This record gives sequence, structure tokens and C-alpha cells, in this order.
Amino acid sequence: MGRKSLKEDQQKKIIEAFYEIAKREGIENISFGKIAKELDMHPSLVVHYFSTKEELLLGLIDFIIAGYQNIYLAEPEHVDSLNRLIDVLNNIFSRKWNNYIDDSIFYNCFALIFRNKLIKQQFQELHLLLRQWLENLIQACVDQQLIVCENPAQTADLIFVISDGAYYFLSMIEDPDLYQEHMERYREAAFKLLHLENALQ
Repeated sequence: MGRKSLKEDQQKKIIEAFYEIAKREGIENISFGKIAKELDMHPSLVVHYFSTKEELLLGLIDFIIAGYQNIYLAEPEHVDSLNRLIDVLNNIFSRKWNNYIDDSIFYNCFALIFRNKLIKQQFQELHLLLRQWLENLIQACVDQQLIVCENPAQTADLIFVISDGAYYFLSMIEDPDLYQEHMERYREAAFKLLHLENALQ
């Protein structure tokens, strides 16, 4: 038990160092030596926990998944289902994504899906998880007759299609006012899918 805990702790530190270097220099410029230097440890120790860069990248994607889960888990558990859903929708269409995981890291990793089947599978699982978490929130509201939604799974998927397209486009907009104007438009479209226009603030 102790050995497993130590291993997980060391792997977490290595992944966090990997993430910080990637933010500064980009994923393509990272080496085991740079990670070791960042952590003041011998490179062989990094290799002991992650034998290849692919393993490091898969660990980083797990780190991204854990970060994005905060969009759903950050709200107090005592909040009722409808307000929890509204909070999550507001989080999805906000800058909170970038607070949890740097956009440049996400897109840097995402580009690798075209060259690496394992990374592609990890990203597919990430997107399915995000949709499943939202679907569960929508279904809970439907079950409690708080909203009307004929197909929670399809609706969750459409909301993320809007979100994914929004962030891809918004990443190219420098003007903060224009950014916010577009974001509000996309957020409103998501709320309308759930007939929650009255909950828009």
C-alpha cells in the first residue's frame, strides 16, 4: 500500500512538472531531462515512473480529465439539481475551463490524436465523460420534473458541440468585449436547448 502511494505521488509530481513546462515551452519541446531539472531529480527516476513520452502524455490527459471534472464538482453538493445544472452550464460557457487546464496544453495534446491512436482514444473518452456528466445532471432535473427534455443524451451532446466550436473560435479572438459578446450568444443557445431562457443572468 505504501509503495503504491509513493509511486502515485511521484507520478503526480512528474505530470504536474510536465504540465508546467508544457505551458511555458510547448509539449514538443519537453524532455525527460527538463522534467528532472524542474523537479531537481535524476532523469533515470523520471524514466522509472514513465518509461516513454507516450506514457507521460497519457498521464497528462488523465490530469486534464481530472481538471475538467472541477467544472462539475466545484459546486456545493447541497445545491438542488436545477441550480446545479444552471451553474454547470454557466461554467461550461465561461473562462473557467482555462483556469483548470491551459487552453494551449489542451489543443497541443488534442493535435496528437491524428498521429497516436491511444491518445485519440483517451480524448474520445474525455469527451464522452463530459457529455455523460452533463447528461446525468439533465436527467436528474427531468426525473424531478424541473425541466422538460425529451432526450438528455442528445441535448448534452449538442451543448458540447456548441461549446467545443465556441472555444475553438474564441481562442482566436483578442478583444475581450467581442469575446464576451460571442460567449453570451453561445451560452444563450445552450440554455434555449433546455428551455431555461429565464435562468439566463
